[in-house]
Amino acid sequence: MTDHRSANNRALICYGEVIGAAQNKHEPGIGVTGEQGVSAAVTLVLAVVCGLAVANIYFAQPILDVLARALHTTEGTVTLVVTLTQIGYAAGLVLVLPLGDMLENRALASRMVLVTAVVLAAAGASPNLSVFLVASVVLGLTSVVAHILLPFAAALTPAASRGRIVGRIGSGITLGVLLARTMSSLVTDLWGWRTIFFISAGLMVLSSLLLRVMLPTRTPAPAHYSRALVSLVDLVRSYPVLRVRTVCQSLLFAGFSAYWTAIAYELIGHHHFSQAGVGLFALVGATGAIALPISGWLADRGYSRVLFPTALAIATVAMLVACLGQHQVVLLGLGGVLLDLGMAGHQVPSQRRIFELRPAARASINGLFMGSVFGGGAVGSALAGILYRHDGWTGVSLAAAALPALGLLLTIASPAGDVRRPTTPVPQTLV
Repeated sequence: MTDHRSANNRALICYGEVIGAAQNKHEPGIGVTGEQGVSAAVTLVLAVVCGLAVANIYFAQPILDVLARALHTTEGTVTLVVTLTQIGYAAGLVLVLPLGDMLENRALASRMVLVTAVVLAAAGASPNLSVFLVASVVLGLTSVVAHILLPFAAALTPAASRGRIVGRIGSGITLGVLLARTMSSLVTDLWGWRTIFFISAGLMVLSSLLLRVMLPTRTPAPAHYSRALVSLVDLVRSYPVLRVRTVCQSLLFAGFSAYWTAIAYELIGHHHFSQAGVGLFALVGATGAIALPISGWLADRGYSRVLFPTALAIATVAMLVACLGQHQVVLLGLGGVLLDLGMAGHQVPSQRRIFELRPAARASINGLFMGSVFGGGAVGSALAGILYRHDGWTGVSLAAAALPALGLLLTIASPAGDVRRPTTPVPQTLV
């Protein structure tokens, strides 16, 4: 099936399918407001829970040096924690997310959050690196619940405001990533590295209860798991725009992961930061949380074709700034700010665009997209460990600049890059 409809027709069809699904497939809950989509309260709960869930896979990133000492391994080997967590997350996005198009979403999400709580407790109690690595893989696998909730919210929201809602929930995810690094560093500095995992386990139990109370039920049409997995191949084959946006976001996230994996080593080793100082440095990522809703607002108004190349160019420049500013913390921070802006500017319009392709398969599409993205992140983290050991910060930052630059070239060169024709804004009469 080719994506041959006009943007207006896609929006109208998508709107009809979403509202039809809301009328026929949902049990009204306290957070459903009919054709207006989910309420502000539920949007907030989804943003918080998604942020907490995704935060789990970033707790280890800023404390790798502490983990290396505590678990009796080297700095190079301990980067496997980040790599394996992201591999588990990528596998979960591809293998678990299709369940979001098959099983009742509220029950699925709340149970996955409870399992995540158990795994976090196991990680906090790990006696050695081997146990911690196993817990990291499983933690990545179960933390994908955020990306079951994201298309769930999109399915409840009219097309005209979908980018805005996705952006708001995306802000929660970005804040989760940001605060994960900061809180992990601060808590580790005060009470040791195990404490952050136990705290998060308690928050996951509370999140599960919130989801059960606040969310409506959503039961997708009956489907078989094997067919859902086979459909992933059909999605990749059928939609060139899905292929391009997925590859570009994966390259961008690989550079992002390389930067954030190596920056703690650079700050501690060459700028004499404490663990708490590394956590405070991570606050430069707040710009991404601010930029996500703006990116969604622009995407809703038809500016995606401008956002795609601009965001990739900003990310490339960001890492060149970080490379040139190796000896100046301000420039390292500025590179992080620009990198987060690039991430936000590309991810939200990409997700908005691919959610239009096949509304009935949004969870599978998002799983395919984000699974590939975190696969790229795992490559970036592994690359950072190797490059930092041999070439230092210069090698890491140049590689992190080259990756989004490749995405920029692909976006410009490919007919499916969505930069050669204007993106028609969603008709505002649908609001």
